[in-house]
Amino acid sequence: MKHVLKLFSLLVVISALWIGLLQASIIPRSHTWLLPIYFIVSLGCYGLLMVGVGLMRFPTCPREALLLQKDIAEAKDFLKQKGVDVGSD
Repeated sequence: MKHVLKLFSLLVVISALWIGLLQASIIPRSHTWLLPIYFIVSLGCYGLLMVGVGLMRFPTCPREALLLQKDIAEAKDFLKQKGVDVGSD
């Protein structure tokens, strides 16, 4: 719930800033109307950047990989004992 309130307050602040820019005429009106589109595009770029950074920093887990290979070998042995063809090793 706290995250929702944080997002809602951010939306209110951005909306107030946008309305303030529309009223003050600091930025030309033709540019001010495009600010929400720029914001959405920027938010999308930020999201893609965070996904990319997360993928680049994805931790490798060699110990877990060995445990997984061990579990796979145990499962294959179990299935072979039950008469299931599990393919070649």
